[in-house]
Amino acid sequence: MTTSPHATSPSTTSNPASAPPHLAIVLFSLAMGGFAIGTTEFASMSLLPFFAADLHIDEPAAGHAISAYALGVVLGAPLIAVLGARFARRTQLLALMAVFALGNALTALAPGFGWMVAARFLSGLPHGAYFGIAALVAASLVPQHRRSRAVGQVMLGLTVATIVGVPLANLIGQAVGWRASFGLVSVLALLTMLLCALFAPRDRAGRSDPLRELGALRSGRVWITLAISAIGFGGMFAVYTYLATTLIEVTKVSTEVIPFFLAIFGIGATLGNLFVPRFADRALMPTAGVILLFAAVALLAFPLAAGNPWLLAIDIFAIGASVALGAVLQTRLMDVAGDAQALAAALNHSAFNTANALGPFLGGLAIRQGLGWTSTGPVGAALALLGFLIWIVAYRDKGPALVAHGSGAARDDAPVRPAPPLAPDLRSRSDAPKDPVA
Repeated sequence: MTTSPHATSPSTTSNPASAPPHLAIVLFSLAMGGFAIGTTEFASMSLLPFFAADLHIDEPAAGHAISAYALGVVLGAPLIAVLGARFARRTQLLALMAVFALGNALTALAPGFGWMVAARFLSGLPHGAYFGIAALVAASLVPQHRRSRAVGQVMLGLTVATIVGVPLANLIGQAVGWRASFGLVSVLALLTMLLCALFAPRDRAGRSDPLRELGALRSGRVWITLAISAIGFGGMFAVYTYLATTLIEVTKVSTEVIPFFLAIFGIGATLGNLFVPRFADRALMPTAGVILLFAAVALLAFPLAAGNPWLLAIDIFAIGASVALGAVLQTRLMDVAGDAQALAAALNHSAFNTANALGPFLGGLAIRQGLGWTSTGPVGAALALLGFLIWIVAYRDKGPALVAHGSGAARDDAPVRPAPPLAPDLRSRSDAPKDPVA
């Protein structure tokens, strides 16, 4: 990974021999890692009732395994981003997927709940760093005005996982056992390693250093963007974590129908990541604000819709669409992080998984206070609105931001746009696609 001024020079990117494969193949390879990560992150929530029963613990206690994964992401993302500053991005992608495969294999083999918690923590360590590096690789391969769409396409792996991977893992968990579901994720991680080894761009070892990456921590704009993610995303997780139990206890559906509702959530998330970044490429921060308000309304409607399976399906679809906030905020961090692109990109997923820990904790607290399973909706709406209040502060900040070497044109809502490291000048390449992310 590198953020040096030399990394963006034409001399390092215009050599046809080092040109990456077709962009769609690269993005697919990167998205496959997101598919594996999304499957384990969301499937562990839908499998919570099953491994809780198998390990003889109650469901709120079983939620600690989910929190352990989130903690691994929160700690691992910045640590790996800093320590990996001198390594090539392709090398990092392969190493991170290897650790991820190991963590999920150990989860499947865990002899007790304590071992499972430790394995989930290990599985979470590579999560944020992988998405951060993958997003930077994707953004480096497209023109500036296509960044949000390219990042969104990498994130499609995560959202498609909620349509295919999570329901499949849930079905496997019911038919064979929850351990087999985590074994499936380990296989998906190994497949990602193979794809990245074959198709990820071969870049040189980074010329950055840990001190330069830590420079992201000096930017107030970085911190406030991370706060939007950590708080605003918590609402979605508050509902999703307890969705399976809510469907059983409130909506009164059979367990066989649960994968259908999980797929509805995934369809909403996937369509959101397909279409919302197109608006973000035109108006980045306004799009983020609209998503937060939209999420708050959908979460407030959750208790009203929970009694009717058809209304609940519509509401879950809307809540899923709010996942597009992740790609929007990822692009925002590229604008404000200056030379510390890798750390800022990884920290976004630390913030995302802070929300993954905060939302279930507050939702579980409301349930334990006797407010009912649907109380997670108002709890989630409060978090989304709090995220919107933080967004207002960020949007009103029009002052100068940190500038990276090789910065591009300014945006109206984010005046700084550092050029992504390793970005090839597609306009000067004769083989460049006319619309690389169409």
